[in-house]
Amino acid sequence: MIQINRKEFLTNLMVGAATTTTLLGGRMAAAETENHNIQTNNYPLFVSTWAFGKATNDEALKTYQRTESLLDAVESGIRVTEADVSNASVGIGGIPNADGIVQLDACIMDGPDHRVGSVAAIEGIAHPISVARKVMEKTPHVMLAGEGAQKFALDQGFQHTNLLTKNREEEWKSWQKGKDKEAHSDAHDTITLLALDQHGDIAGGCSTSGWGYKLPGRVGDSPIIGGGLYVDNQVGAAGCTGKGENCMRYCASFMVVEFMRSGLDPQSACIAAIKRIASTDPLGLNLEIYFIALDKHGNHGAAGVGKGFQYVITTPENSQVLQSEAIGEGSVGAEGGNR
Repeated sequence: MIQINRKEFLTNLMVGAATTTTLLGGRMAAAETENHNIQTNNYPLFVSTWAFGKATNDEALKTYQRTESLLDAVESGIRVTEADVSNASVGIGGIPNADGIVQLDACIMDGPDHRVGSVAAIEGIAHPISVARKVMEKTPHVMLAGEGAQKFALDQGFQHTNLLTKNREEEWKSWQKGKDKEAHSDAHDTITLLALDQHGDIAGGCSTSGWGYKLPGRVGDSPIIGGGLYVDNQVGAAGCTGKGENCMRYCASFMVVEFMRSGLDPQSACIAAIKRIASTDPLGLNLEIYFIALDKHGNHGAAGVGKGFQYVITTPENSQVLQSEAIGEGSVGAEGGNR
């Protein structure tokens, strides 16, 4: 039997990490980009997807200032977006599936204890983020799905709610009559929220109604740990929004965090993930994927394909909507193998 002492093991581990950096990064084209990250000593710090994330962040901040709990902050912030009936891609008022039923996905992740809760394809429950937290805290499981998730929620005291608004129902009926049943144009604006406190602890959450007019039972990346969300309390956190299948196929949020572990700042890590995926995927940059990320030091960033997307940064001093780095068709380069 080959024996190895502790010093040799740690040395080999460090060498392996360096090798992993090379393997994950390919040619590390993202390192060439300018660093637009902002570092802050003003905590807590919240980063969320899309402009509607501002209301999410603002509520998360209020909750944290009252409870000093990142999980409370993440849950309460996301609940605001889940309750917004004007939002077509999250919670009540979300676009239904092909059968006219709203099915929701969500997850929540606690960095310090690396705990996770997730629900998928849950029906009739207004706040899947809260059910996901119950899964994390009240069961030995990570994910519950479909009827099982709904039964669990009802057993935990959640009320059955009609999630299909009149406007969405009328839109669905019109869609049913069409010959070319394409996905809804507002099909992928997931709310993802990352949070960091003054202790360097991190939490995150994600919630969506998913792809508009999807096949019944379809589950996107939002409740998949490492797909739509990943939190590593030693490094940072990342979240994905866009077309969920394209995030899931590459464990995209996990990839962003691993790029940060290798030494990239959050924005460069987001860009590197996009370029790494585009170098592999036959669609190249035509993937509709967008990332936010933060590290445990308060650096944050975002990047998306095409024209990019809007995201929100909030601290006790300021809350602002920003434009992400945009990764266009010409940015992968010959080495990236854009196809």
